Amino acid sequence: MTFEGRQAAQHAAAASPLLGFGQVRHTRLKPVRNAFAYPSYFLMLPMRAMQQAGGGALAHNRSGLLSFFDRDHGDGRSNAVAWLDELLHREGVEDTGGEIWLHTYPRVLGYTFKPVSFWYCHGANGSLSAIVVEVNNTFGERHCYLLDKPRYGQELKAGKAFHVSPFCSVEGGYRFRFMRTVRGGVEHTIACIDYDDATGPLLQTSVSGSLEPVTAFSLRRALWSYPAMTVGVVARIHWQAFKLWRKRVPFISKPPPPKIAVTR
Repeated sequence: MTFEGRQAAQHAAAASPLLGFGQVRHTRLKPVRNAFAYPSYFLMLPMRAMQQAGGGALAHNRSGLLSFFDRDHGDGRSNAVAWLDELLHREGVEDTGGEIWLHTYPRVLGYTFKPVSFWYCHGANGSLSAIVVEVNNTFGERHCYLLDKPRYGQELKAGKAFHVSPFCSVEGGYRFRFMRTVRGGVEHTIACIDYDDATGPLLQTSVSGSLEPVTAFSLRRALWSYPAMTVGVVARIHWQAFKLWRKRVPFISKPPPPKIAVTR
């Protein structure tokens, strides 16, 4: 059973925050091969439901060992849903009054870095209307890619407009694929982002996991299993950059950020 089908059947029911346990994979194909995979966890949050009912066991807009703050997204305001609704309206995306599921990293012990977050925007009948891919780089810059009229399992494309890595130029484009399914009563999600430069495929990345309700137990499991998860994300980024530098992959200086905040 697909998640979209379940959404269409149960769109009127209240949704609850979820915690995903899974894996991040990254493979660089050229000019030298460099690949890694590591266990991780992430949040999958029903943002409209949380506006009404809060985060439950998850600390929402307040301090906690694991927490989520709206201001870590969008333009930094205290209501990230309002920011997203304005973005979609400005871009002419209609029928987005249903649930908005946000796939993102939490703050851990007050610290966070979110390389990429995914906003799954549903219509009033539960069908998927848009996906916003929110990207942050280590220079404190942020950019969004808006994928209009997407479908789970479908390949979606966007031209690259934002500098992320000093070992990749701002050229070519991304190929996205998203899936969220229910198997044996357990929800699973995967987000794949492949990057092609001017000469063809360069990067293959994915983040996947199985989802379970956010409870005091699941939050303790996440914290005890990966106590320095968000610090580890930044550390791994710099370690992989050092490995590419040692392999003599050409270094590219950071260009100015794009003048527009959203690439359609």
